[in-house]
Parts: sequence; structure tokens; C-alpha cells
Amino acid sequence: MTTRRLGIDVGGTFTDVLLHDAADGSVRLLKTATTTGDQSRGVVSGLSEICRRAGIGPEQLGAIMHGTTAATNAVLEGRGAKVGVIVNEGFRHLFHLAEAWTPGPLFGFMVYDRPAPLVGVELMAEVRGRMGAGGEEVEPLDEASVEAAVAQLVAAGAEAVTVCLLSSYANPDHERAVGAIVARVAPGLPVSLSADVLAEFREYERAVTTTMNAYVAPEMDRYLRGLRDGLDAVRAGAELQVVRSDGGLMSLDAARATPVHTMLSGPAGGVSGAAHVARLAGHERIITFDMGGTSTDVSASLDGRPQITRETKVGAFPMRVPSVAVETIGAGGGSIASVSEVTGGLRVGPESAGAVPGPACYGNGGTEATVTDANVVLGHLPPRLLGGAMTLDVDAAHAAVARVGEQLGLGVPETAQAIVRLVDENMLGALRLVTVQRGMSADTFALVPFGGAGALHANALAATLGCFPVIVPLEPGVLSALGFLVSDVRSEFSRTFIRAVADVAPGEIADRLRALGEEAAAFLDREGVAAADREVRYAADMRYHRQGYELPIAIDDLEELTLAQLGDAFTATHEQLYGFGLPGGAELVTLRAVGIGRVPAIEMPARPLGPPDAAAARTGTHPVWDGSGFRDVPTYDRDRLAPGMVLDGPAIVEQYDATTLVLAGHVAAVDQHANLLITPGGTA
Repeated sequence: MTTRRLGIDVGGTFTDVLLHDAADGSVRLLKTATTTGDQSRGVVSGLSEICRRAGIGPEQLGAIMHGTTAATNAVLEGRGAKVGVIVNEGFRHLFHLAEAWTPGPLFGFMVYDRPAPLVGVELMAEVRGRMGAGGEEVEPLDEASVEAAVAQLVAAGAEAVTVCLLSSYANPDHERAVGAIVARVAPGLPVSLSADVLAEFREYERAVTTTMNAYVAPEMDRYLRGLRDGLDAVRAGAELQVVRSDGGLMSLDAARATPVHTMLSGPAGGVSGAAHVARLAGHERIITFDMGGTSTDVSASLDGRPQITRETKVGAFPMRVPSVAVETIGAGGGSIASVSEVTGGLRVGPESAGAVPGPACYGNGGTEATVTDANVVLGHLPPRLLGGAMTLDVDAAHAAVARVGEQLGLGVPETAQAIVRLVDENMLGALRLVTVQRGMSADTFALVPFGGAGALHANALAATLGCFPVIVPLEPGVLSALGFLVSDVRSEFSRTFIRAVADVAPGEIADRLRALGEEAAAFLDREGVAAADREVRYAADMRYHRQGYELPIAIDDLEELTLAQLGDAFTATHEQLYGFGLPGGAELVTLRAVGIGRVPAIEMPARPLGPPDAAAARTGTHPVWDGSGFRDVPTYDRDRLAPGMVLDGPAIVEQYDATTLVLAGHVAAVDQHANLLITPGGTA
């Protein structure tokens, strides 16, 4: 029973379900419409259906890994709790002052629409007392002011309380005392302490992260409880693990306690899955390209592992949580095409048709032209999807695109081509952001597309950037769900420790890291990870004195750690990234320990390469627009493409969860792991 593991990814349009059975190596896929309002209904429905198709009962599942957008949606849709915040005296306007930053470039600040503060001033309460930056008590905590602050927040209707006091990362005693008073004065009112959620400096980011955790906690708790109840109703008693933003896994209880760590749950799974597939194909430098129905996520992996950042944004708010480094734009298959009333120019997105009503071709009442409709008009998408279970309304797609074309004075196929080219240009900007803007040449990377629409657009993007091969996984439409199954249990523990390397006593860093390692070990105990499957990794965030950013430096061996080694490692990393080093030595900023619990790996054995002739997989032809007219293009069944087969573009490869477009002048070859590798003609 434990051999069967299920990955579930909830997207804006579809919920993807992947069932892997380690006993026979079988993989089953299912895409079902996301149920708006209560996404757990779609999750339970998809689980039940894929078990029915596999001929098993839900009770025979060994583990369930789930990526969720519940926390993110609560923020974007303003459905979180009413949070009151307790701060030091004089810091009542912490969220209003924020970072005093406006976006560029050039005159961008002139039209910047500043977002509303995360918490209104009426829900900000001040208390007297102060800790110094070194953790010393500068002013005792005034308990009477704390009681008055709690009464103020209760009267204002606060449904949860966040406590964020100065320098609590160095000494949390005042915060813990405030938390105890809140529990006494207002029993039952949830309290979040910043020292528990993020024990690091930078007051604004720490306050936002802790407040965001409290803001989404009730919604996330309702969703996870409803999901667990739904799974129990169908007798799916397997352990439910939730995917973190950094691609790791955590238990249901951990997700309820710190839901802020699930903000980028779905994108993280996709990047992990893409890195796994690319390593099997022999590529470690990859750009991942996840194009779904509502948005597109891109990320770069340099050494076969997803890059982890410790600051991300949800909406306009910065949060200091470990996350896969992903850039997101509002461009997807459901992005709506329109004509600007001001300029008369074509626009695509960020508005999306979503799952309901969806693109016009879905036949669910949608009337606005989307990227999916444009691909139908151009012939890039066949009239039937999901293995024939979904028939597209080609006439509705033509009618929707025609209405846009009338405003532009263009024909229907020309309008569709303009829509696709414009969305491609938007996505190229995101791909350049994770490569060129960071000083890396895009043509040194391979491109791994996934999501429902990624493989349709990947060849065109690679042709512009030169990032070949395009590696289309065997299951590109549900790769995020596959990524969940190859993710490890993971959590990170950190403490700010600002000290010049030259001023640190020998052994002091190792002692502090060991303490963090004990916290990581306790987490792995709670998660039930066996001792043989554990690993604790250590790192230190370092910078030059007075720099405003840090670099993470891995520490391989605490017993052999020396200050000279740490300084040299930082200098080498800084020179590698920025091309220069500075005299005077470095300083430590934050120490980290990451607890990792290994999960069983998915075995994908290589198969021998056969003959290159792909005629056995050919299913016919389909008319495709080439800029001047429609021409018949060969179509292929992905399930019948065997390792070693090679096909010339233009061609369309159809499968249950995605469609791949191979452009003229390119070839696609099937490798030993059944990946489709697209390269310029003659290099297969």
C-alpha cells in the first residue's frame, strides 16, 4: 500500500492529479476542473476518480502530497483575518512607512499607485519597553500598556494578534511576555510572535511575514480541515503532506501553524519536478517555464537544484520566507486579448478567463478571446483535449478572435497570430529576467516547459533566446504534481547574528549552528522522519560591512569549520557573482540550519534507443497557419513515440495533458527517459 503515492496540484483552471506506484513503476494522470469557492471539492473528486481508473480504493494510497494556492488566494482576494499588531511605542506607522520604495525605472514613481497598508492604523497598538540590538533590555516592558493595547485591538474587532517588537530576534523575552498577557486578557484570541515565525532582523519584513502568517491562518485552517474531512469521507486515510514554498514537504499540523510557508507551493513543485527530469536528461543548467491557464512562472536552476531565495512577494508585500526563486507574470492560456480604448493597440492579460467561464473554445459560456482561442484558430491546438474527453468549440474560438480582429482591422488568423506573438514577447521578458538581467547568457541553458500550455510556446521562445534543447517531459501538464512526489520533507531555522568575522570567538559560530541543528532535528522528529533518512545542512548569510544584501555561504562540516575558510568562501562567491572583492573582511548576518527528510525516490529507468523512424506514432495531419495560409502539418501521438524516434518540424505532438508544437527548421528526438528534446534542425 505504501508504494502508491499521489501528487495533487491545484491551479487556477485545472487541478492536476498524478498517481505513482513504485511496485510496477506505473504513472497515471488526471486533469479535472478546479472548483472555485471550495478547491477541496475538486481535490477529493480528482483523487476518487484517479483511484477508480487505477482499480484501487482511496484507502490503498500510501501518501498524498498537495500543493495549494489557498494562502495566496486569501491574500490576493482579501479574505484573511482581521489582524491587530502590537509594536513598540513610536512604531505605530510601521506598515504605512513600509520601505519608502517606489518601482522604476525612470519616471515609474510618477504614476505609482501605492498599495494600501497591510494593517490599518486603527489596528496598530503601541506598548512601552525596548530591547537593544544586542539583546540587552534598554527599557522594561510596561505590562499596563500591554493590557491597554490588547483592549484597544479587541475593541477594534481584531480576530488575531501579531506581536512584532524591536530586536526580538536577539532577545524574545518581551514578545513572549506580551503573548502571555494577550492569552490572559483575551483568551482564545490567536497570537503570532515574530520571534517564532522569523527570528531575523529587518523590522518591516519581519512584521509583514508574521502578520501575513496570522492573516491567512484561519482561511488555511478551514481549507485544510475541509480537505482532511473530504479525504476521510472517501476513506483516504493516507498521510497528507503540504508542499512548502521552497519545494519541501511539511505535515498538515505544520502547515496550519505556519501557512506563510505555502505561499508559492504550486510553482515550487513544478521547478523541483523540472530539475529532476532535466538531471535525467543530462542537463543541470535549465530555465523552467510553467505556463498555466492564469499565469506563467519561470525560474533558473544552475546546478541541478532549484535556486532558493529568502525573500519573495505576494501582491505588493515582501516576505522573508524560503522560496524557490520564481518570477511570475500574468500571462497564461486563459489570458484575455483586448484592444486598448486609449491607444487602439492589442493587449493580452493580465486578466484571465480562469476555469469558469474559461476560454470561448471551452464551450462554458466564455465569449472573450484568449491565448487558448488564438492557438485553436492557428491550428496549434487540436479540437479534442484530455484524450478526447474534452471537445473544443472551434467556431466559438473563431468568433471570439474575430471580434478583436474587427477592432484592429485584421483577419482572424492574423489576429490570432498577433495574440500569440504578444504573449510570447511578455514571457520572453520573464525568461530574460532570470538569466540576462542576472548576468547569465540564456543560450547556456536548456528550457524545460510544463503546465498545460508550456509546450505549445516553448519552441518559439527557445528559438529567440537560443536556449536549447527544449526538454518536454513525458507528463508536462502535470509536472508540478510529479515534483511533489520527488520533494523532501524540509524546514529552515535561522537566527540573526551580526558580527564581523574577525570579532567572532573560535567555535562560537559552530556552537550557535549546533543549537539551530537541534531545532531542525526536533522538527524532523515531529514529522516522523527516520534517522537514516535525515540530513541537516548549515549556512551563513554574509556580506561586506554596510552592504544592504547578503550571500548565503554553505558550511559543509561544523567540526572542521574555521573563520578563515568562511571568509575565503564568501570572497570567492562574491567575486564569482559580481566580479570583484573588497578589502577589510566580511561580516556574518544570519546563521541557518535546514532540516531535510528524504522521501523514496521515483525510479525512471532508462530505456534503450530504437530506430529513428517515427511513422508508427503518426496519427494524421492538421491545418496550421504559417503566416500566409494554412498548411497540413503531421500530428503524432506522444504515447506511441518510443526512445530513439526523431520527427521533423513543423509537427504537433498530442498527449493527454499537453500539446507540443515543433516549429519548422527544428527536430524533436525522444531520449532514453521518454523526454522530447527539441533542437534546431540537424542537431538531434
